[in-house]
Amino acid sequence: MSYICLLLSGAALLINGLGLLGRVAPRDSGFFNLVIGVLQLVIALLIASTGGPEAAGSASGIVLFGLTYLYVGLSSVAGLGSAGVGWFCAFVAVLAVVFAGTEADGDPINSVLWLGWAVLWSLFFLLLARGATRLTRITAWSAILVGTSSTVIPAVLGLNGAWPSGGTSVIAAAAALGVLFVVAATISARPVRVLTPPVPVSA
Repeated sequence: MSYICLLLSGAALLINGLGLLGRVAPRDSGFFNLVIGVLQLVIALLIASTGGPEAAGSASGIVLFGLTYLYVGLSSVAGLGSAGVGWFCAFVAVLAVVFAGTEADGDPINSVLWLGWAVLWSLFFLLLARGATRLTRITAWSAILVGTSSTVIPAVLGLNGAWPSGGTSVIAAAAALGVLFVVAATISARPVRVLTPPVPVSA
C-alpha cells in the first residue's frame, strides 16, 4: 500500500479515536474524514492506472481505507446513521483477513499489519453496526494506539527505505500490535474521572 496513504490513514484513525472519546467534534472529524477519503481514492486511482497485478492489489487496499473514511465523513456531516458504516467495516475486516493470507509469503510484515487492521475494523463493526457501546473506549484507544502505530511507523520506515524483513521482525511486529491492544483495553477499563465544579462557599 502507498506509504503516503498509510500516513493519511494514521491521521484519520487518530482523529476518529479522539472523536470517539469526545475530544473532537463530530462535524470536525467528519470533514477531516471526507478530505482523507477523497485523497486516498484519488491516489488509489493513480496507482491502479500504472497497471499490473501488484498495483491493483495495492490500490484495492487503499480503496477499502478510503471508502471507510469517506463513509464516516458523510455519516458525520450529513447526520446519517452509523449502521451502514459498521457493516461496511465488517466487510473490510473480512477482506483484511484475506489480504493477510495472500501477503503471508511475499511480505509477512504486511500480513501482520492486515491482521491488526482486521481486529480494529471488527471493533468498529461491533460498535457502529451492533450497538456495542461498551466497546466505545477500547475502540477509541485501539484506533489511537494500534491504528496510528500500524500506519505511521510502517509509512516512515517505507519512505526511508528501511522496510523490515525476516522472522524476528515479523514476531516483533505481531507482539507490538498485541501489546498495544492490551494497553488500549487496560486504559479503557479505567473509570472515567468526571471533574465536578467547585461548590461555592457562602460567607
